[in-house]
Amino acid sequence: MIVYVSNESTITFEFDIYQTAEKVIAKVLEEEKCPYQVEVNILLTDKKGIQKYNQEMRGIDKVTDVLSFPGLYFEEPSLFQISPQEMADYVNPESGNIVLGDIVICADKVLEQANEYGHSRLREFAFLIAHSMYHLCGYDHMTPQEAVVMEEKQEKILQLLQITRDLES
Repeated sequence: MIVYVSNESTITFEFDIYQTAEKVIAKVLEEEKCPYQVEVNILLTDKKGIQKYNQEMRGIDKVTDVLSFPGLYFEEPSLFQISPQEMADYVNPESGNIVLGDIVICADKVLEQANEYGHSRLREFAFLIAHSMYHLCGYDHMTPQEAVVMEEKQEKILQLLQITRDLES
């Protein structure tokens, strides 16, 4: 697994964003039984940056907390089946890994939402990584049933990693 993290925001955190992202990503991939070596790109930006990405990529001109851009198409969530003919379309030729996708996180929203929900910045950041990883694995939350599945999976990952709501901010 390769994780690339870039921070174009001016915000720094009291925890290591790379180590946290790597831990959460690894646990999601383990739980979802991903059979491939993958890479994930993460960009932290500010409100202006995420609004720009949201407008350019989704046609939505507003600030959001996280954007997920899957690199794979899934017929069913976490059905990791790439045919040999398709493999070249998904592999980074430099690393040999499957490019699972990109995650863009608004660092300002991590701070705001941690305060709003009364938990640590670490927990909020880890939650957003878990949420995006499930999108990269083919899950969505467009229906109430899908939302329940994603919420349960996200919470399970954070519990397994002992990143709970009762950590100090």
